[in-house]
Amino acid sequence: MKMRALGRSGLIVSEIGLGCMGMSSIYGPPKDKGEMIALIRYAFERGVTLFDTAEIYGPKVNEELVGEALEPIRSKVVIATKFGYDLDPNGGQVPLGLNSRPEHIKKTADASLKRLRTYSIDLFYQHRVDPSVPIEDVAGAVGELVKAGKVRYFGLSEAGADTIRRAHAVHPVAALQTEYSLWAREPEYELLAVLDELGIGFVAYSPLGRGFLAGSMTPDSNFGNDDFRSVLPRFQPDAMRKNMVLVNTLKQVAATKGVTPAQLAIAWVLAERPWIIPIPGTTKQSRLDENIQAADISLSAEELRIINLVSSATQIEGDRYYASEMENLNR
Repeated sequence: MKMRALGRSGLIVSEIGLGCMGMSSIYGPPKDKGEMIALIRYAFERGVTLFDTAEIYGPKVNEELVGEALEPIRSKVVIATKFGYDLDPNGGQVPLGLNSRPEHIKKTADASLKRLRTYSIDLFYQHRVDPSVPIEDVAGAVGELVKAGKVRYFGLSEAGADTIRRAHAVHPVAALQTEYSLWAREPEYELLAVLDELGIGFVAYSPLGRGFLAGSMTPDSNFGNDDFRSVLPRFQPDAMRKNMVLVNTLKQVAATKGVTPAQLAIAWVLAERPWIIPIPGTTKQSRLDENIQAADISLSAEELRIINLVSSATQIEGDRYYASEMENLNR
C-alpha cells in the first residue's frame, strides 16, 4: 500500500488506516477477541500501518485489544488513541462527561500507555473539545507529554477552525480527525482550507457513512439496541429512504467501473486531498480486503464530477449524531 504524509507534521502512514472501535463496542456486542487480533495483524500484512482506537471504546477494552494485537510489530505501526472523557467508575459504557483538564490528560495518557503495551502514543487526539478548558491548556498539556516522550504527535477530533488555530499556535497539531464522507461533507466548508494552510493532516472517520454508503442497507434494516445507529437520526427509516438517492447513484457509477459502492466511496475520499487518510472500520476480513482495494481505484475527472454533483444536490436527511452529541461538534 502507498503511504501518505499527515500534512507537514512528519508523520507518515498508510493511505488507508483501520478504525478499530466497532471491534469492541458501538455497533453491537464485542466481537471475538482472538478473531479481532488476527484481523488487526492481517491488516498490517496487507499494508495498513495506522490503527485508531480510544479510551472510551469499550471502554478501555479496545485499547487493550489493539495493544495486544500490535505488540509484536509495535515499531512498524502508528497507534492513535484519544482522551477527553470522564469514565464511569462503576464500569458503565456511557462516559460521565467531557474532561480535558491537564492533570486528567496526563493520567489518561499513562493509563493508555499501559493498555496499549507501548512506550509512546504516536498520535494523541482530544476526542471532543471541552468548553470548560481553554484549548491552549490542552495543547500545553499534550506538549509536555511530547517532551516527556510519552506522546509523539498531538491531534484534535471534531474541532472547529478557531480551536484548531489556537491549539496549533501553542503546540503543532499533526492531524484533525472528523467524520467525512459523501454524506458528511461539512469539513469542506472551512476546515479543509484551514488544515491546508497550517499543514495539518486530516483523518476521515466513517468514510462509508457508518456502513450506509456500502449499499447493503435498506430503510427496513434493523439495528439492535446495542447498536448506536438505532438512535441516530440519519438511520431512521424515513431518513434512510430519502438518503437512498445517494447510494443508488454510487451503485450505478460503481457498476460501470466494476467496483463496489464501498470502494467507490473510499476512493472518493482519497481523491479529495493527498493528505486525507480514511480509516474505515470493519470486523470482517472480506470487508477489509474490499476497503484496502479502494486504494487502487483511480477516478476520472468526469466520474468525480458526477459523484460530486449528485452528492451536492442530495439533501441528506437527519443529523449525523443525536442532539446532545451534536453540541460537542465543531467547537
